[in-house]
Amino acid sequence: MTEREKMLAGELYDCGDSELLNQWHKAKNLMRDYNLTDTRDAEEKDRILSELLGGRGKNLWITAPFYVDYGNNIYFGNNCEVNLNCTFLDSNKIIVGDNALIAPNVQIYTAFHPTSARERFGEQKADGSFEFCKTRTAPVIIGNNVWIGGGAIILPGVTIGDNVVIGAGSVVTKDIPSNTIAYGSPCQVIRDNE
Repeated sequence: MTEREKMLAGELYDCGDSELLNQWHKAKNLMRDYNLTDTRDAEEKDRILSELLGGRGKNLWITAPFYVDYGNNIYFGNNCEVNLNCTFLDSNKIIVGDNALIAPNVQIYTAFHPTSARERFGEQKADGSFEFCKTRTAPVIIGNNVWIGGGAIILPGVTIGDNVVIGAGSVVTKDIPSNTIAYGSPCQVIRDNE
């Protein structure tokens, strides 16, 4: 099993793997180009997103700056808007449904590390250095018609149902069911969303 296959399966994997590092560098260069592209140059922005993302529907609008790890594990449905300064750490899949509104400074994480330093880094080398830290992942799934408020943080393994509003500044640590409004740290359902 390759390190990428381990990564997507949620198994402990090595971030320093050459295939993963090549994709990481490619994504960082595409992200830099996207973030520096004239905001009116829709054709160039579209070209870059086609190369960067794993897939997308119609009418995707991402306001620069936008940050990713690999890019190719991110999938958008139709009619989605991502406002400025969002970070998608896509070591596993990030799937966003149709009609999503993602406010500024939202962070979506799919990666996490063992809590034990020995498991994270392995044995110290003779020169005192360590390998790349070991990592595990879990996907993030966001349903249709979801609005994620500014500064929200979505942690690995979370599924957000359809027709959900996540309040600004929330830390989403567990699944949020469809047709609800949720906020807080940790984020919790406050009421139904009719």
